[in-house]
Amino acid sequence: MLPYATLLEAEVALGRNLTAAETLWFNYTGKMPDFMVYCHTIALLFFVFSLAPLPVVFIELKRLNPFDSHKIQPKVRLSFKEMFRCYKDVMFLFFCIVGPLQFISYPLYVKIVGIRTGLPLPSVWEVVLQLIVYFLIEDYTNYWLHRFLHVNRWGYDNIHRVHHEYEAPIGYAAPYAHWIEILLLGIPTFLGPAIVPCHLITFWLWIASRQLEAIDTHKGYEFPWAITKLIPFYGGADHHDYHHFVGGQSHSNFASVFTYCDYIYGTDKGYRYQKKMLKLKEGSYKKSD
Repeated sequence: MLPYATLLEAEVALGRNLTAAETLWFNYTGKMPDFMVYCHTIALLFFVFSLAPLPVVFIELKRLNPFDSHKIQPKVRLSFKEMFRCYKDVMFLFFCIVGPLQFISYPLYVKIVGIRTGLPLPSVWEVVLQLIVYFLIEDYTNYWLHRFLHVNRWGYDNIHRVHHEYEAPIGYAAPYAHWIEILLLGIPTFLGPAIVPCHLITFWLWIASRQLEAIDTHKGYEFPWAITKLIPFYGGADHHDYHHFVGGQSHSNFASVFTYCDYIYGTDKGYRYQKKMLKLKEGSYKKSD
């Protein structure tokens, strides 16, 4: 709850007029307890999980061109029933694990770590820089935890194997995993804000961005016009799809967002070899024509 009774009182405390965004924030959260504001995270995650994969799901079910020609594994097609089953399984874990985890994490993040809910709101540059830091922290720590779940046979057979049930992933399969994996790989996601505390709005943007990125890398399509291709070292769907294609024996492409960890630690050799062979094959076809 904001410590100001009126907009004027808030402006006096800040020594300036509120921005349009700050006025909206004041009007919406001014009388709301911090816990209730923080719980909006659950609704945000629900809508991202439910709505973000739909466009590509529609493309796959209808096989719409020119989009469908960019499917990475065109021989593997899931029916609506199979996709809906995946969604239901993810929602079950969401309400049993992810949702309660958000409730439990409130004292840690708002009271101990110091996630802010009041005024002033962060500047655009502050938000952008913090998001970059969070992605870098998440990517590096996720790389090693993910790699561990593959190198450790017990970890793969009893935990991570669930996520690899989809050898040709879809957007809804991004958070499809064993409940222990959800808790384990949730650590890298929350580590960034714990190290570099932010405003709750930045936290929401981070959670939404991370889930959208996960859905993007699992969508099963590699669109050449995607805006994410402008992001340096971004892996994308093609990079992660190879990891699912190889499956349990995969020792390639462990990183969740960027490609530099796999390159530095030599865990993208299989992927790069495959791309090289595909290019040679395409070249030979062109020559024969």
